[in-house]
Amino acid sequence: MQVFNGSIVAIVTPMMADGQVDYESLQNLIDWHIASGTNGIVSVGTTGESSTLEIEEHLNVIKHTIDYSNSRIPIIAGTGGNSTKEAIDLTVESKILGADGALLVTPYYNKPSQLGLIKHYEAVADAVDIPQILYNVPTRTACDLEVASTSVLANHKNIVGIKEALDDPYRIKELVKISKNTKDFIVLSGDDPTFFDSMLAGSHGVISVAANIFPKEVSSICRNVLDGNVKEAEKLNHLLSSFYNYLFVESNPIPVKWMLAKMGRINNAIRLPLTELNETYHNDILSKLKELEIFFFSNSLLET
Repeated sequence: MQVFNGSIVAIVTPMMADGQVDYESLQNLIDWHIASGTNGIVSVGTTGESSTLEIEEHLNVIKHTIDYSNSRIPIIAGTGGNSTKEAIDLTVESKILGADGALLVTPYYNKPSQLGLIKHYEAVADAVDIPQILYNVPTRTACDLEVASTSVLANHKNIVGIKEALDDPYRIKELVKISKNTKDFIVLSGDDPTFFDSMLAGSHGVISVAANIFPKEVSSICRNVLDGNVKEAEKLNHLLSSFYNYLFVESNPIPVKWMLAKMGRINNAIRLPLTELNETYHNDILSKLKELEIFFFSNSLLET
């Protein structure tokens, strides 16, 4: 079974000015992540604008990511949705395309009960024999997959872990207990500002927005923690800690796509109803990026 740990990037979906997917930029991002030591890619997760891609586009991006990566890095397909049938369909198709795993966000807006969440995830796991990672992000979905429900789901052979984006040390501690008591069940942080602390508490890595900008650095933090070199990881995380919150000054992925555009990695394009980052934040973010010396191009490329 594929083991997912370390730094897994929730990769953006690059787009052209007209809103079409920019596959050339996507390929360049994949190469960059592989060269930078990223341990896995989530294709068309929520950061990849899954909610605004049509089903055919969604699957095409996953297919292109799998085909282009050519087994050089594990690919986890974002296949969650607020329709159980749609989640099953996307997960089935992603397995056929060759995905190494699937990441399924909790159904959003519906606000299902805990029983509804359990039945939803069990239905997908029963239907598709592929490693599946639960994804809990209550601040965006308006529902919370509780620890007791996760404990039930962790016993399913196809459910191999959870991405927990709730900033709650007690929650992480309880999930790590489940992991220790359940074979092949991993805990991945989904909260960049606290992922280092989560790993110190026993989680296995992070599915990261920050890794879009700092692939080498986030990978290094994870690798050092997993190898027991906590002091080295702490130094680097401290350096980046003042930056993490800039990733969320507006709804993700607005800030991260704007930053990547300023780095010359992608076009500054995002689909409605999301819009370009408000200029109020531009100077502060550019200043922080320069301070951290993470731009790979000359200052002449940094448009203000």
